[in-house]
Amino acid sequence: MLPASTKRAFIPLLSLLFLAGPAVRAAEDIPCQWTGVEKTIVIGDIHGDYERFAEILRGTGVIDADLHWAAGTSHFVQTGDVLDRGPDARKIFDLLMRLEKEAEEVGGKVHALLGNHEELNLTGIVFSSNSDYVTLDQFISFLPDSYRRQQEDALRKKILKARTRGRRTSEKQTIDAFWEAQVKDPSAQRLYVLNFNEQYGPWLRRLNVAIKINEVVFVHGGISEKYSKWGLQEINDRYRMELNDIVRALHNSEPPRIAQPSIVYRGDSPLWYRELATVPEEDLKEEVDDILENLGAKVMIIAHTPTIPRTPRDMQRFGGRVWIVDTGISRAYRGPASALIIQNGDFQVWGIGNEKDCDAEPFYFFRSLLGRWPLVPNPAPGG
Repeated sequence: MLPASTKRAFIPLLSLLFLAGPAVRAAEDIPCQWTGVEKTIVIGDIHGDYERFAEILRGTGVIDADLHWAAGTSHFVQTGDVLDRGPDARKIFDLLMRLEKEAEEVGGKVHALLGNHEELNLTGIVFSSNSDYVTLDQFISFLPDSYRRQQEDALRKKILKARTRGRRTSEKQTIDAFWEAQVKDPSAQRLYVLNFNEQYGPWLRRLNVAIKINEVVFVHGGISEKYSKWGLQEINDRYRMELNDIVRALHNSEPPRIAQPSIVYRGDSPLWYRELATVPEEDLKEEVDDILENLGAKVMIIAHTPTIPRTPRDMQRFGGRVWIVDTGISRAYRGPASALIIQNGDFQVWGIGNEKDCDAEPFYFFRSLLGRWPLVPNPAPGG
């Protein structure tokens, strides 16, 4: 669950939201499982780093030099946390939304998943955190145009006034101080959240939390044994229902119909769960077996917990049944730009080492996991 301090701050922040988003498409119209996919490209947490995101997309052949879809019938998965820590989340969302349409036209697919930072921003809880998640650039980019222009005009007058008085404070310091005050202003926060919901909420609220392609599950944080018993469709349907219940209740100025959410904002939910990345493997090995069996999967791809790898092997846990694709891509983390490519059951990593630098054995092993079992033996680590 969220910390008590965050919960206390959550209630007044929600009262600021008087926005009615359009009804989400019926759950049965939003699939979450696909089979017969030859190639899937996966990118983890981006956190506002548009330039690195575009670099990876080009390098893996997802887009061409003009930023248009170039991956044909391949599927592309982005595991959430587009927002916060970096400046350009809005540009990334716009690119993802366009690529989603372009991929559909040629039989490909873009799967943008929800991350916990999308959840935080949709409801404004992000401003109750002690961490400075929302950068000044991100904050400004999601303000309503009219309000932003009004504030920019006030800022210009402030700078001009400082010049005429001969003040030595640098203009950058003046600009930063001005917008930092805006980020802390509850009224400006309200406008940020309202406009973010109006512009991007309808698209975000229809996204899946977890999907399965062939025999691989993709999710932002991870799926615990508890939620694995629900199944993917129930996870996604319940999440959308609870999130939209909050928005609907706010619009109608009435209490939510669901008094106690069973998945939204829960610390053990698929958007927040970290144990697959942090608990010693020996302690969780049998549970991982049960989780994957419940989901009808062989492998789970997770993000959320930054793991700065030296080789592709560092991205693997539990004998390759779990892969971590949050490699600290955003320059806020200083990790490598990377992507995971799954083609005909063969797992390969773009951006970290190369085939000559890496032990090829894991790739053959993962091919066997997703294809004919066993293709080659899988020796225990160290021998």
